[in-house]
Amino acid sequence: MDNKQKLILVTGATGLQGGAVARALLKKGNHKVRILARNVNSVSAQTLIRDGAEAVEGNFDDVTSLENAMQGVDAVFSMTNPDITGTGNEQKQGNALIQSALKKGVKQFVHTSVARAGTHADFPGWESGYWSKSYWIGKWEVEENIRTAGFSSWTILKPAFMMDNFAQPKSTHMFPHLQQGELKTAMLAETNLDLIAADDIAAFAVAAINNPEKFNKKNIDLASESLTMREVAEILASVTGESITSVSLSPQEAEEQGIFHGLVRAQEWNNKVGYTVNINSLKPYHIKLTSFNEWAKKYKNDIKVNRV
Repeated sequence: MDNKQKLILVTGATGLQGGAVARALLKKGNHKVRILARNVNSVSAQTLIRDGAEAVEGNFDDVTSLENAMQGVDAVFSMTNPDITGTGNEQKQGNALIQSALKKGVKQFVHTSVARAGTHADFPGWESGYWSKSYWIGKWEVEENIRTAGFSSWTILKPAFMMDNFAQPKSTHMFPHLQQGELKTAMLAETNLDLIAADDIAAFAVAAINNPEKFNKKNIDLASESLTMREVAEILASVTGESITSVSLSPQEAEEQGIFHGLVRAQEWNNKVGYTVNINSLKPYHIKLTSFNEWAKKYKNDIKVNRV
């Protein structure tokens, strides 16, 4: 176990996963934390600064800002934005982060990707382009670039669906009918959705940073529970005390009712493919996983249901 106080650079720190990692590192208090932020004066960045983080203003498209952020850094928590346009932006971001880290002598690289990246060519209908090729290829190519970059230690976390998508602010976009007490999706009633909390992703990231030898060259699929939408609705209803029902729609019906096309396609993907995380494979890491019920209780105030 390496207990010396390292300097950790967290990217995406004003977002969900990066924010959870930055908070977990600050709470643990055994390392210095630096965040990369487009706007260091944003509320989320200022909150982390007040909690003890150092902030560097910059972005993935500004190589100079990345190199400034990497100065003196021992380990990076990396996340890149998905390529849904086919422009290769995720690969560009990943390469910029990797090259800046290597140039500045960063030893450890912990990256968050997505479960099932790398198996995409086996998805039914893959060649037809029905699933977002740019999304899956972008995720996988960044992973591969990290594995071959030459870092002393690298770890790739591959989370399934985020529990936090059921809470504000994400739920407004992800589940627009939830505030009215309906969990409408294009997922079949029998479809199980693999779930993971951002806090659990952070727990694995912090564990990897604290023990780079144990986590070196590990590709870790992450999920803590697999539930149907009916089970999700029942737990949310139990925790909030509100009436919440799950409604299974056809893809056409889902889009007609205002669910974004990309989300509908992702829900269809869950019906046909899914994350299929082997949750038992995580036991050897001895990291407590959060159940959906535990997560909902913790973030109850962010689960907004205002039935009229």
